[in-house]
Amino acid sequence: MAMDVIDYQIFGSEMQYVEIELDPGEAAIGEAGAMMHMEDGIEMDTVFGDGSGGGGSGLMGKLLGAGKRLLTGESLFTTIFHNEGRGKRRGAFAAPYPGKIVAVDLGAIGGTLLCQKDAFLCAARGVSLGIAFQKKLGAGLFGGEGFIMEKLEGDGVVFFHAGGTLCEKNLAPGETLRVDTGCLAALQPSVDFDIQYVGKIKSAIFGGEGLFFATVRGPGKVWLQSLPLSRLASRLHAAVPTAGVGSREEGSILGGLGGLFDGDNR
Repeated sequence: MAMDVIDYQIFGSEMQYVEIELDPGEAAIGEAGAMMHMEDGIEMDTVFGDGSGGGGSGLMGKLLGAGKRLLTGESLFTTIFHNEGRGKRRGAFAAPYPGKIVAVDLGAIGGTLLCQKDAFLCAARGVSLGIAFQKKLGAGLFGGEGFIMEKLEGDGVVFFHAGGTLCEKNLAPGETLRVDTGCLAALQPSVDFDIQYVGKIKSAIFGGEGLFFATVRGPGKVWLQSLPLSRLASRLHAAVPTAGVGSREEGSILGGLGGLFDGDNR
């Protein structure tokens, strides 16, 4: 299926959203729950699978597309937004947590992009959402994202979300970069991805960085995120008092002094 060519604009800084403009007959696909608003004339349909039409026709093709999304932890369904009006219409998709929305023209990078499982936000109609299995056992077991990453294929524009501040690196052939496993948001298929052991038990136990880190080797481009969702969730979980514990400390002198020292009391 030919890709639709869509115009877009990204708004915001810490909490971003992308607004896309659809000509009559054009359409975009979006992750379930990502839609922010849409103008009159845009119709919304929910389809089984990835909505690309590339998985083949009939029941088996739809099951294949849905199975790919299920393996990456996404919904079995994809929402298609198509312009049925006579003029240009706009719709917007919002990021799920603080970070940056990245627009990538797949046709300009060879047609394929690999990204973490929950990174996809929306894309031009015709982009195929698939899966990529890690070929190396170490990367699969300890890579933070398991054996499976999302594979976005086609020649249209895709939008993915990276947590925190975005860092883009263009790696030369043989150039190597060590990355925290959760901070690797996306990469080109030409980039070699593996997991290495820290090597020092003392660093692993007391350094707070874990036992493994990712090693990426060029050629190709990688996108890094400063605030992975897993890191944000763990910090929030640690800050929430457990039942029966936080309530006692908050009302005590010790709890009040502790708040003064750690900056919680303003």
